[in-house]
Amino acid sequence: MPSKKSLELKEFTLEDLKSELNETQAQYQKMEFDHATKGLENPLSMREVRRDIARMKTELRNREVTAMDDVALAKRSKIRARRAKGK
Repeated sequence: MPSKKSLELKEFTLEDLKSELNETQAQYQKMEFDHATKGLENPLSMREVRRDIARMKTELRNREVTAMDDVALAKRSKIRARRAKGK
């Protein structure tokens, strides 16, 4: 079952999603710096921000894959098959 946050991300436009990703990454960098210098009140909040960044990147990649044409999808499938064969 998808999380509530990932369902909300599906409603964003591409530009909104990219800007939100940039803002969240900047927020995470600031949190890392603050945590290193003076410590955070709740260090587990860094985990949540990291996971939000991962959700946004995943949604961007899903949109990128769905926008691919047939040739690009076929090439991607070959690459994925070759990688799976090596495991």
